[in-house]
Amino acid sequence: MEDFYRKQRQRARLRSPWSCSLVTMICTGLSLLLLATIAQSFLGRQLDSKGCKMSYMLSAFAKYTDFDTEHTRFATKYSLYLYREAGIDQDTRVKGIPVLFIPGNAGSYKQVRSLAAEAANYYHDVLQHDPQAQQDGKRPFDFFSVDFNEDITAFHGQTLLDQAEYLNEAIAYILALYHNPHRSLRDDSLPDPTSVMLVGHSMGGIVARTMFTMHNYQPNTINTIITLSAPHARAPVSFDQDIVDTYQNINEYWRNSYSMESGPLDHVTLVSIVGGGLDTVVPSDYASLTSLMPESHGFTVFTSTMPHVWTGMDHLAIIWCDQLRKAVIKALFDVADVKQPTQTIPRAERMHHFRKRFLTGLEPIIQKDLPKQEAKMLLSLDDQSSAILTEGERLNLRQLGSSAKTEAYVLPVPSSVENDARRLAVLTNQRIDEHGPVQIFLCSSHVPQAGAGGNAYAINLDLSGGSSGFMRLSCKDAVVDAIALPASNSESNFAFDDVQPFTYVEYALKDLSEYQFVAVVDKASELTDGWVIAEFSDATKSTVTVRRSLRSLMLSGMHRVLPAARAMVNELRVPRVHSSLLAYTLRIHQNCNTEPLFQPLLRQYISEPYESKFFPNVRGDVNINLHGVSPFVPPPANAAHTKDGLSLQIWSDPTCNAEMSVSLDIDILGSFGKLYMRYRTVFAAFPLVVVALVLRKQFKVYDATGIFMSFSEGMDQCIRTSLPVLFIALSFLSLALANHATISASESLLGSQDEATESFLEFTKNDLLLGSNDPFFFWLVPLFGVISVGVCIVLNYITLALTQVLTFFYAKVRNVRLRNDDGRRTQTAFAVTSPLQRVITTSILLIMVATIIPYQFAYLVLCLVQLATSVRALRLAQETRSGNNYNFYNYVHSLLMLMLWILPINLPVLVVWIHNLAVHWLTPFSSHHNILSIMPYILIVETMSTGHIIPRLTSPKRLVNNIMLFALALYAAIYGVSYAYVLHHLVNGFAAWLVVVHFAPLLRGRGGLEEQQRGASGGNPPSPPGDGHVKKMP
Repeated sequence: MEDFYRKQRQRARLRSPWSCSLVTMICTGLSLLLLATIAQSFLGRQLDSKGCKMSYMLSAFAKYTDFDTEHTRFATKYSLYLYREAGIDQDTRVKGIPVLFIPGNAGSYKQVRSLAAEAANYYHDVLQHDPQAQQDGKRPFDFFSVDFNEDITAFHGQTLLDQAEYLNEAIAYILALYHNPHRSLRDDSLPDPTSVMLVGHSMGGIVARTMFTMHNYQPNTINTIITLSAPHARAPVSFDQDIVDTYQNINEYWRNSYSMESGPLDHVTLVSIVGGGLDTVVPSDYASLTSLMPESHGFTVFTSTMPHVWTGMDHLAIIWCDQLRKAVIKALFDVADVKQPTQTIPRAERMHHFRKRFLTGLEPIIQKDLPKQEAKMLLSLDDQSSAILTEGERLNLRQLGSSAKTEAYVLPVPSSVENDARRLAVLTNQRIDEHGPVQIFLCSSHVPQAGAGGNAYAINLDLSGGSSGFMRLSCKDAVVDAIALPASNSESNFAFDDVQPFTYVEYALKDLSEYQFVAVVDKASELTDGWVIAEFSDATKSTVTVRRSLRSLMLSGMHRVLPAARAMVNELRVPRVHSSLLAYTLRIHQNCNTEPLFQPLLRQYISEPYESKFFPNVRGDVNINLHGVSPFVPPPANAAHTKDGLSLQIWSDPTCNAEMSVSLDIDILGSFGKLYMRYRTVFAAFPLVVVALVLRKQFKVYDATGIFMSFSEGMDQCIRTSLPVLFIALSFLSLALANHATISASESLLGSQDEATESFLEFTKNDLLLGSNDPFFFWLVPLFGVISVGVCIVLNYITLALTQVLTFFYAKVRNVRLRNDDGRRTQTAFAVTSPLQRVITTSILLIMVATIIPYQFAYLVLCLVQLATSVRALRLAQETRSGNNYNFYNYVHSLLMLMLWILPINLPVLVVWIHNLAVHWLTPFSSHHNILSIMPYILIVETMSTGHIIPRLTSPKRLVNNIMLFALALYAAIYGVSYAYVLHHLVNGFAAWLVVVHFAPLLRGRGGLEEQQRGASGGNPPSPPGDGHVKKMP
């Protein structure tokens, strides 16, 4: 009898939905602790400073009502507008250069106003009064914008394609406006435009690239694209097959086009501008173009890199940020030329102007403009003048205007040797143009004969003092290559402070072969606080490469001491630091013997994409985080730059004459926050790994003992057995994949480089597991495994609590007798409809799915039906206290848990469909109406709603069941994040298998509800007398 009671207690524990062991509680606590750490780190650590200024405008919009159904089939859903700035231009006729703004996911056409207003004001206040600008073809912009009714493009590929089709038709209409004399004010002598420049925000940038792949695209109607926070590299979410396929098709088209000799995109330039860590909507890593196109046609740049912007910004601020809109509009005017049919200058010149506007000027790809300039100054100096420094001497001007007259200080240019790494560096806190107190010239002793008398020079500066021994120098102004740097004084706080920036000039010695002298001209007429430092230094001596592994950095960090006698510019390179998943803390310390001219200025940068951050007046801890190698992002077509890693460039006063200590440590807590943006979608896949293994365990026990254990008990047993084994195996798989990727990368670097030979598999190799090919991050698999287990446990208990509450109210509302005198359930325990009624209901639902509603809507309905079935099953189990009924409830509840984890994959498309109904767009989706994608779900939910429990499986079927659930878990772990939509279909296949198992006995003529229940009981012995629930044998 004691053994009998022990077995009864064991059965009760297995069936108890609320069972919770110590192991389960520990795992849940650890999971919640990890989630809290990630949330606290994301919200409170390693945060970039916000420096955007508000923009203002007086907007007016003119709608083109005649762009109707004769032009496009989307005329009733979308609209086209022209922007005009009130007080500057009220005429709605086109007159300038067409620019089309494309809003992003759920964006408004009114978001164009900040950019369009700046364009109108900049032309009105500056360009129209500049004769040279008018001669260069600068005219006002006609800014158009599209009202997409706040369409949700990030979740639905067909919507993205619809917008691209509409925009191609809109461009044809816009270009036609310039041909109509009643709609255009353009000068008749100018050519009619043949192309439109595009500015796309967020998914609008992807729509812009999609336009080239559409059937209605007219060649050469687009040649310049600027995108703002657009996820080019991969789709933000992978819940919709259409969006994933569209991304793959677009990116493959762009890669193939640039691999051709003269491809269809050879004339197109694309600049991707992204806000950095402050953008919490789209991971900034996804904006990278490095895997899509060569640097000759486009690049990715962070707003913190851009001169006079120098700040990160969030997903919406990137549209209205005043500093950024000024930079973007100036860049667009730089490349505009109304005298050309394309309305732009040639591609190579466009790229040159974009790099000058958007990059720091310190990048190796930047071309110097000095060789293109004419000599502007003739400088005459006494041969014995003290203003001529000796070779290698540094120029330190601590004040300007000390002599109250124009002075020139001349540095001899050293002779260059082979592989010479020396460079000229000049830094000042003043402007160096003709209006500033100081100018920098590069001078040659070869004076052209025509300039000997000074007639050919704008400036003739004679500082010879009437000496008979003097030399004449023909000089070019270096202002064309001047680089703006954030001011770094003792009062400086941020790079974006509203103060006069520093000016920096840098030339490699090999670029100065035509010049013999560098002249620094002090034009200040009175004593000022201006200063200038100029020197020649060896870059190899001032550059330190730290070759430390991440494991070594984790344990002991990096510590370096820069000597007191050092150059003005020093650089530390850490090649191993290139991952966007880690954050660091940097400390710089020095004690100057004298008052420094400026405080240390730090530039943190990586070579690809172009991300720089400036930190003026460095003191205390500096947060270092970057967007380098990122999970799931395709590898760059040219992997050479990824080996450069993090670089730290430091400007410091060389007259300080003190050592500088630099230390870099991994910020472990700060790094946890970086996981959120990169791995948000992991919770659409990894919990399914857990649920599938728990279901597998439940079926194994049920087939062996006849007891369908509760989800909680199944979770507890899996935590002790299969889950640790699977996550450890996946960790080893992650290491194997990472080592293979490392070997492949090394071979590609050693072998020949051919951009055209990159295969599709090369660009999708980061789709596996957690998307990282770095062996250091193998621990991410068990980390997210533990979190997923805890999340599943919490959701299970939340669902149980909800079911209990609904059961309580259901019992109050529907008082139905659930069992007979013999202990069996009554016919009304489950409101069983007739087979004909069920067939009719199912047929109607399938017809609606095939014609009107997407299957995602039907899936939501099925989840609600399954919840209702779970409520009825729980009430029945509580009322009858029957083991069979608890088996049925646990079975229904476990399948509800499986369906709930599939629900987030289906909700985004459902949201798109509801939005279309809200804007009265009743055209059905061209996709998501496959009845086979939902029929097995309908059949299994309908079967369970009638009170049927699955029969116990025999050996062959057990094997099939185990394989299917294990395959589901394996796919969810390996491919689930990148192809989450497939999980719906895999679970759909499993549901089809359950339907087959359910109806197999009926098809063989031995079925019936009571027989299945008896078969499922497994021959349980009756309860002992006295429990009040004796099950009588028929």
